[in-house]
Amino acid sequence: MERSARRAEHENGVATSASADVDYFHNHDGDDEKREKDKAETEEEASIERIFESKEVPSWQSQLTMRAFVVSFFLGVMFTFIVMKLNLTTGIIPSLNVSAGLLGFFFVKTWTKFLEKSGLLRQPFTRQENTVIQTCVVATSGIAFSGYPDLENYKNHLGAEVHKHISESEEAHVFTLVNCNPTLGWMIGFLFVVSFLGLFSVVPLRKIMIIDYKLIYPSGTATAHLINSFHTPQGAKLAKKQVRSLGKFFSFSFLWGFFQWFFTAGDGCGFANFPSFGLKAYENKFYFDFSATYVGVGMICPYLINVSLLVGAILSWGIMWPLIHEKRGHWYSAELKSTSLHGLQGYRVFIGIAMILGDGLYNFVKVLGHTLFGLYRQLQNKDPGSVLPVGGRSLTTNASVSYDDQRRTQLFLKDEIPTCFAVVGYVGIAIISAATLPHIFHQLKWYYIVVIYVIAPTLAFCNAYGCGLTDWSLASTYGKLAIFTIGAWAGANHGGVLAGLAACGVMMNIVSTASDLMQDFKTGYMTLASPRSMFVSQVIGTAMGCVISPCVFWLFYKAFDDLGIPGTQYPAPYGLVYRNMSILGVEGFSALPKHCLTLCYVFFIGAVVINAIRDVVGKEKAKFIPIPMAMAIPFYIGSYFAIDMFVGSMILFVWSKINKAKADAFGPAVASGLICGDGIWTLPSSILALAGVNPPICMKFLSRKTNTKVDTFLTS
Repeated sequence: MERSARRAEHENGVATSASADVDYFHNHDGDDEKREKDKAETEEEASIERIFESKEVPSWQSQLTMRAFVVSFFLGVMFTFIVMKLNLTTGIIPSLNVSAGLLGFFFVKTWTKFLEKSGLLRQPFTRQENTVIQTCVVATSGIAFSGYPDLENYKNHLGAEVHKHISESEEAHVFTLVNCNPTLGWMIGFLFVVSFLGLFSVVPLRKIMIIDYKLIYPSGTATAHLINSFHTPQGAKLAKKQVRSLGKFFSFSFLWGFFQWFFTAGDGCGFANFPSFGLKAYENKFYFDFSATYVGVGMICPYLINVSLLVGAILSWGIMWPLIHEKRGHWYSAELKSTSLHGLQGYRVFIGIAMILGDGLYNFVKVLGHTLFGLYRQLQNKDPGSVLPVGGRSLTTNASVSYDDQRRTQLFLKDEIPTCFAVVGYVGIAIISAATLPHIFHQLKWYYIVVIYVIAPTLAFCNAYGCGLTDWSLASTYGKLAIFTIGAWAGANHGGVLAGLAACGVMMNIVSTASDLMQDFKTGYMTLASPRSMFVSQVIGTAMGCVISPCVFWLFYKAFDDLGIPGTQYPAPYGLVYRNMSILGVEGFSALPKHCLTLCYVFFIGAVVINAIRDVVGKEKAKFIPIPMAMAIPFYIGSYFAIDMFVGSMILFVWSKINKAKADAFGPAVASGLICGDGIWTLPSSILALAGVNPPICMKFLSRKTNTKVDTFLTS
């Protein structure tokens, strides 16, 4: 996401510098004719819409093509597998907008070229249709993220397998719920009644956000620049080369995943458990696990994120956990299971949660402050005399408004989405949801839901506005607030843990979808895609996601028996975090082991202080200060994925030093290929597991001493 923001700033900077040149000529004496000529040439060079001036903009109905939604469906399935795998392994999800836009362009462009040669092409492929595909795909896979707490938290809380691994104190919360394992019926139903509210909550504000306040929405802006570039002759050639690179590394990653599968016949087997730095380091989760996915993620994520993860891994698994492990028998019982939250696992989870909460609270206050200050400044500086084009009304001549903005604003306001439609839609779905959800989760009372839906539009607006300023969505933070408030309100004796988790899922769906929709409106604004086509595409993509995400999750759930258990292939770390936040909100600090609360205070305050220092020293120096949120993730997962991502960032760094232009052009495509290939391999591996086809070989690494014992046992 930060990469997208930097790209947007760079490309916007071209227009900014061009405007500065124009002002320079305007304010100095000289030849008027030369000045006007230079001004016109500069504006011409900076204008995107003049390139597409000769092309007719299709109606909003024509932008919604059957081929667009067919491509969106297949890409949506692929990206849902990828997002679900990332969620179930580490919870780190890179921006997939570039991949969605690129692959959407490639598939439809290939199809239209084939039809054109056959003489059957009726409608050419436009950038508006490309935007519809990108919006639909991201909306579909986005449910796997925003709906993930709904799916994984309940599995983690209710699943019979996970129930075997919880402590006695936690069992009090689930004694009536043990048999409520996930089924497709309630998961799909739950997502359908909660996932559409966010779309209606901010629709009436799109003109204020995009036109009046001119919010940047860096990811949406960068995606629009990308799509616009695809549909120029030079951009189409580059896109073809990028897709070729993506295809090569997709094939490599898929085949590498297939090859690794043969050596994973048992627990702790295979390349994923290769003790790269020795067995002692392996015991403390320090090893390279040969994951193409996280090497690719490391190539996409900013260097600072990758370094922060590595610093957090060294601090926790290299220093803290070995020291606390030495205190077993004093700080906690030496007889506790390794998965017990009253033992070492409790320190790992709750200290990590403290850092996440400290970072989240600081950024929540900061973004909220930016939001309120920005609103105040906008209201103070609002020009009552400014005229914006509405519908087909002609534009007033305004020297300060560029040709691009004039054309985009006119078309953006042409296809109105009635406010009454949004209000009726929100209220109607809220009533259905409030009546339905208590039948799915009895602990979530109707009045809890009503309170959430009354507050949610305000929080959705704050999140969408803050995302427009900073490109930072705080959906998970709002979800955590719902966990604590609803969980504490319900109480331990009335299913407070599950009520908090369900409320978290509802809140996250609303605020996350709202900010995603506003990002898409920004992309549509810059590609001349109609707001109506954007909204319809988002609705269709969300509906697809409500079916696809539970099906993909159910496939994982049925194929892998150890899903959600710490230390396994799919530990579902954020499911563990959210569940324990809910327990903490209901039980209070009595759930923590000895001295854990003190350490939590220290790391909570430390996260706030580090963030404050980062803001005080400025952007240049902040590049060398780690991010607490990223540091916290390895605390309870391990160091292996941080090493993978660091390797990915080093590959990109060396590539940039050798050939920066090529690295910038093809780096995201190569990374996407690595992520997609390994992610898609989970589909055949899940099918093989369901069919009872097991890997034939177990490749395991033993110390010399253990190996001698094994040899002695086998020969005796």
